[in-house]
Amino acid sequence: MNSRHPSNINDEQPTGESAVSRRQFLKLTGATGASVLAAGGMAAVLAACGGKEVTTTAAAPATTTTTAPSATSTLATSGSTVSTSAEAGREIRLGVVTPQTGPLAVFGIADKWSADLTRRTVGDGLVLGDGKKHPINLIFRDTQSDSNRAAQVAGDLITNDKIDILLAAGGPDTVNPAADQAETLGAPFLGLNDPWPAFVFGRGGSFDKPFKWTYGMLLGLEQMSAYMIEVFGKAQTNKNIAFLVPNNADGLAWIDKNTGSPPVLEAAGYTVVVPSPFTPGAEDFTAQISQFKKEGCEALGGASTTPDFTNFWKQSLQQGFKPVVACQGLALGFPQAAQAIGPAVYGLIDPGGAWHPTFPFKDSLTGLTCQELADDYEKTMNSQWTGAIGGHAKTSWAIDVLGRAKNLDDKEAILGAIATTKLETIIGVCDMTQPVDKNPLDPAGTRPHPNVVKPILTAQQWIKGSKWPFEQVVVANHYAPMVPAVELQAMKY
Repeated sequence: MNSRHPSNINDEQPTGESAVSRRQFLKLTGATGASVLAAGGMAAVLAACGGKEVTTTAAAPATTTTTAPSATSTLATSGSTVSTSAEAGREIRLGVVTPQTGPLAVFGIADKWSADLTRRTVGDGLVLGDGKKHPINLIFRDTQSDSNRAAQVAGDLITNDKIDILLAAGGPDTVNPAADQAETLGAPFLGLNDPWPAFVFGRGGSFDKPFKWTYGMLLGLEQMSAYMIEVFGKAQTNKNIAFLVPNNADGLAWIDKNTGSPPVLEAAGYTVVVPSPFTPGAEDFTAQISQFKKEGCEALGGASTTPDFTNFWKQSLQQGFKPVVACQGLALGFPQAAQAIGPAVYGLIDPGGAWHPTFPFKDSLTGLTCQELADDYEKTMNSQWTGAIGGHAKTSWAIDVLGRAKNLDDKEAILGAIATTKLETIIGVCDMTQPVDKNPLDPAGTRPHPNVVKPILTAQQWIKGSKWPFEQVVVANHYAPMVPAVELQAMKY
């Protein structure tokens, strides 16, 4: 592997203009976030990047999202129902650590929709595992896409807001610091949309060292690597792969020499070119592009945030780096990426597509299919569905846990309910009762660690759409055969 790692990283951001600036991208996501508030009836206004802490209110309380009265029908949860006759129980508090602003805000947009959907479904309360009817209160805190702030707000939710379960999704910079606080302070935690090697090894864990408080339904880098190999093979390249990652917990997990992607690709006969990981927020990718061209790379892999990849891809085309096939994890799972890149997004592939309307699952909370969830999102948000809809599974999982825990004031009882989860979610089956995989790095495995279950993954390609200008279709489904796939389209420049 051709890999260079810097001995230290300059904290200053490179200066200069690019084809698509980060300011333009954040303006786009900020405007979308505002539409979410309007659609969901949220009373709080999202703060600008670096501004006052963001909290969200659906009903009257000033710093929380409380469910509003709704219908009183039985829900499709395993143990929780809506009822008007049960004894009243105390308010249940779910703390949500979410990037509402900054480069990861694409996750926060879907979190706002999920909160509104939960409010409309739950109404004024649910009968939970103790037989009492409890109002459900979602308390949001904005990480501003910063790992240090994620740790801070997670600690505040646990110690000050006295949440019952802490929830987080949106990559290691969101999930890991929140999980660390939960582990330290003794709070039940559920995480999504984070590579499991980053969640386990990035937090000082090991295969034989389980965590007590923190669990996740987390992505497998080995799954995404296998999908890259599949689509690279279909495109017939020279097997020289350009690999782009940032210098953060996510990027370093991707290039780890034991559990990352390059070792898997090399074992399949590929030469992987890994420049020094770039500083998140970089504006100039000339050095990386020059190295990729020099090494004759005909394929692109790796992972980055949407605004970082947008800048990289625009500059790649300007500087003549035009791979035969191009994959990028994280960045390409959202319509905001397609909107920012424009028609040059056609053909680009997300090797870690963790949700799609064609997934054949139902939401345990609402009973809606994945297609119905996409329809609801587009109707209530007046915008295109996003892969981040899959993050709604963390709320449904938490409510399922509370529906089975017999004593909601006993954290150990809640932990017991988490550890015995066996639930169909919109990103796959979450079965914490199955044995841990003998080979945790098997792409077909589902339980690589005692605290982790993997969702299903697909590879999804951006093509010219019919309903929307840019649409994602599943082009590889080897490890998710229940999801229909279409033929891979060749890149066009």
